[in-house]
Amino acid sequence: MNDTDIQIVCEIARKAGEKILEIYGQADFEIEHKEDDSPLTAADRASHEIICSGLLRHFPDIPVLSEEGKAIAIEKRLKWSRFWVVDPLDGTKEFIKRNGEFTVNIGLVEQGTPVFGVIYAPVPDILYYAGGSGAFRQQGQSERQIQVTGDLRSEIIAVRSRSHASPEEEAYAGNVGCTEIISAGSSLKFCRVAEGEAHYYYRHGPTMEWDTAAGHAIVKAAGGLVSGLKYNKPVLRNGPFLVRCSDELPDIRTGQE
Repeated sequence: MNDTDIQIVCEIARKAGEKILEIYGQADFEIEHKEDDSPLTAADRASHEIICSGLLRHFPDIPVLSEEGKAIAIEKRLKWSRFWVVDPLDGTKEFIKRNGEFTVNIGLVEQGTPVFGVIYAPVPDILYYAGGSGAFRQQGQSERQIQVTGDLRSEIIAVRSRSHASPEEEAYAGNVGCTEIISAGSSLKFCRVAEGEAHYYYRHGPTMEWDTAAGHAIVKAAGGLVSGLKYNKPVLRNGPFLVRCSDELPDIRTGQE
């Protein structure tokens, strides 16, 4: 991804975020439920259309795997060596609660590994992306490079889901001597580690590939470690994974990436 390509994808994410905010500002919006009982809104659909049409227009040779358009034959998908992984509205529950902690996620996976990612949080108007020279955070007219913190001497801060938690996550916190736990919605948990506000994010409960690909790329570009995640699997559901600032924090499983 060159600088022009990066700016194109960032602009697509922002346009999707603008449409999400338009629906978010309505007094009421219809909420449906998918087969797995997860919520679906008009904002999910509108964002999906904007992102997919934009990516296919600018990058016609790269297929798109989106949460709202995932009905692609496995035989076809497993032949992909490079593809976009998109969550048009990550944190639909946070959107419905109107707490502002939802994002637009666009990741690029090559040979099973995320190599580029954009995460846009429309309410605070903050955009994170992984570029060729690192990870960056944009807000308004300002941009700065971000990186994980390696200082584990005085405290160990964990970030975890605002809507989910598990005994396994609590046990890991105790094992590493976690001193503080902060909560965040959607893929913002990856961003908290990437910008040095938290030391680790352990997720035991299930997620999907589109929940993690963009954040995975951003954390790696910020100097962090991600273990337990693989992409373009026959089944798109993720198992437990760990995002951490340093290998001084013990891994939860083999297969560090």
